[in-house]
Amino acid sequence: MMEEGSGGGRSNYNHMNDAKNERRVGLIYDQRMCKHRTPYGDDHPEKPDRITVIWNKLELAGIPQRCVILNAKEAKDEYICAVHSKNHVNLIRNISSKEYSKRNRIASKLNSIYLNEGSSESAYLAAGSVIEVAEKVAKGELNSAFAIVRPPGHHAEYDEAMGFCLFNNIAIAASFLLDQRPELGINKILIVDWDVHHGNGTQKTFWSDPRVLFFSVHRHEFGRFYPANFDGFYTMVGEGPGAGYNINVPWENGRCGDADYLAVWDHVLVPVAKEFNPDIILVSAGFDAAVGDPLGGCRLTPHGYSVLLKKLMDFAQGRIVLALEGGYNLDSLANSALACMEVLLEDKPISELSEAYPFESTWRVIQAVRQMLSAYWPTLADKLPTKLTDQKAPPHILLSSSESDDEDDDASKIISKDLVQAIADVVEPILNLKIEDYHGNEVKNEVNSALWRSKLSKTDIWYAGFGSNMWKSRFLCYIEGGQVIGMKKLCSGSVDRNPPKETRWKTFPHRLFFGRDFTQTWGPGGVAFLDPRSNSEDKAYMCLYKITLEQFNDVLLQENVPDHDMNSPLFDLNALDSILNEGSIPVEAVKRGWYHNVVYLGMEDDIPILTMTCPLSAMESFKSGEIPLCAPSKDYADTLVRGLVEGKQLSEEEATTYIQVASTKPL
Repeated sequence: MMEEGSGGGRSNYNHMNDAKNERRVGLIYDQRMCKHRTPYGDDHPEKPDRITVIWNKLELAGIPQRCVILNAKEAKDEYICAVHSKNHVNLIRNISSKEYSKRNRIASKLNSIYLNEGSSESAYLAAGSVIEVAEKVAKGELNSAFAIVRPPGHHAEYDEAMGFCLFNNIAIAASFLLDQRPELGINKILIVDWDVHHGNGTQKTFWSDPRVLFFSVHRHEFGRFYPANFDGFYTMVGEGPGAGYNINVPWENGRCGDADYLAVWDHVLVPVAKEFNPDIILVSAGFDAAVGDPLGGCRLTPHGYSVLLKKLMDFAQGRIVLALEGGYNLDSLANSALACMEVLLEDKPISELSEAYPFESTWRVIQAVRQMLSAYWPTLADKLPTKLTDQKAPPHILLSSSESDDEDDDASKIISKDLVQAIADVVEPILNLKIEDYHGNEVKNEVNSALWRSKLSKTDIWYAGFGSNMWKSRFLCYIEGGQVIGMKKLCSGSVDRNPPKETRWKTFPHRLFFGRDFTQTWGPGGVAFLDPRSNSEDKAYMCLYKITLEQFNDVLLQENVPDHDMNSPLFDLNALDSILNEGSIPVEAVKRGWYHNVVYLGMEDDIPILTMTCPLSAMESFKSGEIPLCAPSKDYADTLVRGLVEGKQLSEEEATTYIQVASTKPL
């Protein structure tokens, strides 16, 4: 909402700050950025309500009346091109004018992106707004500012939109100050990214640039958490002249809260910031590490955010720009943003956090980060005293899905799983109760994940892979995480990373074929599907992996909708009993995925054999041409060949012929 311009608003907002003792704080919000929304009107975490709830919260608290309200402006292409390729800029500029179907096709090829007729304008306004407030603060016209913008930006890379981000707003603003406005005297910029996800795009932009100290604290889980790679690991410190100017603090688990973040500030960020002595601080202000965020799973409170921001105000004469990134619990988002605005306005004294201790894993990560960076920042060379690091939160008695192989050592894992089993009978009835918070929202019980995983880990099944999973190295990506040659993205892996107990080969009377024409994992080309109906004239080779039903759930998730909540199993013991009679069960929770139909293929050593493929309804769409049939790419086909050859089922020539026949024979 603007003082003047397209956003609308109250012109009297801009007359404040007559009092000499009050900081001049800028604020940008423009309803035009709400035009970026899902093309089908589906609910989505990154939705227009995110910025409207912040603005409404600030208005109720009387914040805008005390701020300098600035007009949102679209960024110029020349400024955006300092961070993004010309092709990428052209794509985003023109995307909203393209045909509906073409726009959706482009979005489907990107990682976690939707596009509509309002996306271009919103993206340009978001980038331009962050430039606008950054320039005002750099000039000294404002002490600090908050750009309430969307879409967010820190995941966007040089030539790729991803993770809800179209342009990298914060990187564009930093580049603008350094290269377009040298007269402002901004020679050193500290970028603090406290979004729960790693700021991969920002990191890559300034990877070798010593003028920018990039600091990101994020949930990582050894590459299993989005963006699901190792770019955010603490060993990634920059290169060349930028070596040491890239600092990652990768949480090993979820549920990190105020005490964990404060420890990182006190023992990593603040000491380095003192040495670096920035001219201005830009904050990628994602609020998805906040309590109750559906994507973040961490526990930062509004007070926690205010303490972190207050500590940053000791640097750069308090010249700080906040640019909104993530944050998907609307209440936590609005409350956290308000808390930060009160800090920028120096509304009230900020008390230190109450006595709470970080997790043991937090101290472990802090020590690793300090050791890695001590060669570049001598202030980090001293080892933290044991008296300090012994102050830690009690170990988790119940393991969540994200912590079972990270938080504790092997002995404590065994104890924890035994405890889970011992109290399961007591706790499970409680889990069936519907518990609501004071807003009426159903609360997820954190022990649920540990309980179902404990139960399903005791049941073995055979998972039958018929496509790229015939190659054991490829299948292990779903268990251990990672990727193999030809894959465009990493797999997050399963919670239980133990390898299959046994591997066998069998053939089944089902039709193998190749369909779809693009995937995020393999790029252009078809991927393997199995006709769920058996036919004695067909023959499909399959590699059988003996894994637990718990692991099967994680594979099912990764094959379909990796961002789905796993507080409960997708395919439980009841489903396993039912499928023996029904033959196949479509899993509704992941029905957006292409492989959500679990098919029973028989028994092997009295253990059920399961695979996952498309539902029968999709078979009709393949036949009609509604869903395209498409031959596989060479990389994908080579993966199948490797599996068949290494599994001693076919020669390379025979395997190539097998795939060629499957991709050309009509359904």
